Amino acid sequence: MKLTVVGGGSTYTPELIDGFARLRDVLPITELVLTDPATDRLDLIGPLSRRIFARLGHPGRITTTTDLDAAVDGADAVLLQLRVGGQAARLQDETWPLDCGCVGQETTGAGGLAKALRTVPVVLDIAERVRRTNPDAWIIDFTNPVGIVTRALLQAGHRALGLCNVAIGLQRKFAALLGAAPADVHLGHVGLNHLTWETAVHLGGPDGEDVLPRLLADHGDTIAADLRLPRSVLTRLGVIPSYYLRYFYAHDEVVEEARTKPSRAAEVAAMEKELLSLYADPALDRKPALLARRGGAFYSEAAVDLAAALLRDAGSEHQVVNTLNNGTLPFLPDDAVVEVPATITAEGARPLPVAPVDPLFAGLMANVTAYEDLALEAALHGGRDRVFRALLAHPLVGQYAYADRLTDDLIAHNREHLTWA
Repeated sequence: MKLTVVGGGSTYTPELIDGFARLRDVLPITELVLTDPATDRLDLIGPLSRRIFARLGHPGRITTTTDLDAAVDGADAVLLQLRVGGQAARLQDETWPLDCGCVGQETTGAGGLAKALRTVPVVLDIAERVRRTNPDAWIIDFTNPVGIVTRALLQAGHRALGLCNVAIGLQRKFAALLGAAPADVHLGHVGLNHLTWETAVHLGGPDGEDVLPRLLADHGDTIAADLRLPRSVLTRLGVIPSYYLRYFYAHDEVVEEARTKPSRAAEVAAMEKELLSLYADPALDRKPALLARRGGAFYSEAAVDLAAALLRDAGSEHQVVNTLNNGTLPFLPDDAVVEVPATITAEGARPLPVAPVDPLFAGLMANVTAYEDLALEAALHGGRDRVFRALLAHPLVGQYAYADRLTDDLIAHNREHLTWA
């Protein structure tokens, strides 16, 4: 079994390697290829990855290359974890929207649109190369904004699913609070990527007792603190939103914080510098503790579970993925990409039934789905007017004066990545 990681020079990669090594019986990789244009990073992460495999007794071969075509040639699955423009572009995404009093963030709002415009054409080019060498290969997208990127892949006819670590992170957190095994915790997870709510938490199986009310009653303060939302909000909602909902539920507060504190991009850039220094140590043969602060917790386990179900046809149920709606949420178009639990087989994802969604959440999903549709049009076809329409549709922008100014700013800060600008 050959698996290729595009963006293998990411500082995330040792987390992925650790999961592949620990869970080798679930996903028996024989060849793992890390590809990235950054040779300096590959020269650090490749040897570290091989040391992690050796320490944990994984017999598979790890190679590195800057040749994308060679990397994907014959791959059974290709995992995408790239960042077009690097942390420098992320820093821009998080800062220039603040001038309009709008959230600056790498996956939502104006910054998220900028990332989509940079990323979609690159990902589609990679996917076409994969299809030329192995049309049956699966593409697992971890590249943000996952919903828009996955929709682009599916719209172009690729065998693709999107993956995010929010659901598995919450599952592990709730299991710890409940004193339960993670496998016994099943989430009623519904929404779009980075716009999700836990409407139920079943213990013991998908049809087990819903312990969400108990979680909120016994651990509401802890959960609210993690989300940086008042506990009273969770009580009134009766669900647990993902932490990305804070950008919507506390927009002005987030903007004020962003104007007065160092950006997350700056923090991550400093962290990456330290991580790369650690990776250069020839004695290091495990993922360092610092990597947990980089983000992406449990990403490797989610990736292994998904790849194993797709490639070994294990018929795994209740994996949360990003896939076509196809009637799962009747208030959204069939070709929208939703993030819900699904049964995964070699044929792909079959979403599990979802309980009726509260209009409070359904309305925001519908609004953001419309934005994502317009964002994808802008990413595929370019043009100032398409960018303006996407921004005007986004609930975190929504005013023509802001949309006009943000359009100009987005183009100015991303001109080198936009062939039409």
